[in-house]
Amino acid sequence: MNTDTADSCRRRFCMFIPLAVIAGAALAGYAVYALWNGVLADVLAVKTITYWQALGLLVLAKILFGGFPCGGRRCGGRGRDHLLSKRWESLDPEQRERMREEMRHRFGDWPRPSCGDPVKPAGPEKTPDA
Repeated sequence: MNTDTADSCRRRFCMFIPLAVIAGAALAGYAVYALWNGVLADVLAVKTITYWQALGLLVLAKILFGGFPCGGRRCGGRGRDHLLSKRWESLDPEQRERMREEMRHRFGDWPRPSCGDPVKPAGPEKTPDA
């Protein structure tokens, strides 16, 4: 496949992303509408809602519970993680070990080993007598 064909395929695919987002929001709105009117109206005796009110509830829930993605420094997230990573990399091995010991003292076994890493004992390492 040459470069022009790949670029045109990529452009066509990118055109469908906004449509997919709109379709997903519409489907989620319908799910909220159907569940509210089908379940809550019977169980809790609340008023039924319209489709547009269901979409409004979905947006309200996103604002209250989900937040909004942002790349700025104010939101934390990636920017904060990057700063912490830079700080960790700037530490020398002795400072890193002191930090690990402080974290173990505060939070127990830290950092927790991943699935593939061998589990180290929490106590001091024993050396074989020679």
